[in-house]
Amino acid sequence: MFKKFSPILIFQRGLLRCRLFIIRLLVFMNKRKRFILTSIILSFGFIIVQFLSEQYRYVSIGGLGFLTLVLFAWSIREGIGFNATLFSLVLPFFFTVGVGLFWFLLPSSIFAKIPIVILYGFGIYALCLTANIYTVATIRTIALLRAAKGVGFVLSLLTFFLIFDTVLSIHWSAHISSLVVFTASFPLFLQSYWSVNLEKFMSSEVLKLSLISSLVVGEIAIALFFWPVTVVVGSLFLTVTAYMLVGLGQSELEGRLFKQTTREYLLLGLLVFIGMFFATRWGG
Repeated sequence: MFKKFSPILIFQRGLLRCRLFIIRLLVFMNKRKRFILTSIILSFGFIIVQFLSEQYRYVSIGGLGFLTLVLFAWSIREGIGFNATLFSLVLPFFFTVGVGLFWFLLPSSIFAKIPIVILYGFGIYALCLTANIYTVATIRTIALLRAAKGVGFVLSLLTFFLIFDTVLSIHWSAHISSLVVFTASFPLFLQSYWSVNLEKFMSSEVLKLSLISSLVVGEIAIALFFWPVTVVVGSLFLTVTAYMLVGLGQSELEGRLFKQTTREYLLLGLLVFIGMFFATRWGG
């Protein structure tokens, strides 16, 4: 009788029931609730990172990026597998890392960082919906696919800009900056090109386009090292370059790379280059 009503035994039973309740909640929770919970947890993660010391800055962002992979894999677990559907996790990871690194470049004022947290939370929720549509579309046709591709394209460009801005802000040497730009760009290009046909296996054409595109932005990063542009202007130019490459590459994969399409993208690149030329302070 004493063991039955022991406070320790009661506490252990209560703890076990709580664990079972949480496990059942996580297993049987519907997708929309998983998406909302993922957005809330990662947003609070950014708030917690704010209170950590500077020596844990990059480690904490890396940990938050890993947590993003885990939560997204849990959120879309029905459609993801050990195949090319894993590419749907690339953009959420780099979006988190990009926002996290850009976070530390902002002023220390809380009024400057609250909008970033809110924007990040909505961005993560949008990426949850996008990644879910991508994985479902590998199995069957879905009506919202075009909208999901549009959202993914915009968030990819935003992620490109955040990463480029961070790399140029650190002021590494030309070779290191180029290598980091190439390494970070490759998975983002890979995900962008994979999202065109959404196949379960990566094609050699997608891999080839990703390597070429990453090499191009890496070479431009070297050129910008010797060009007296500001960090923002250089980041925008690299982002526009990524926009052109993704647009041309996706058109090629869709079989719609016409002369008119090529001219439009090249004209845009030329206009941005001219704008960067006149925005540069020549002669110090």
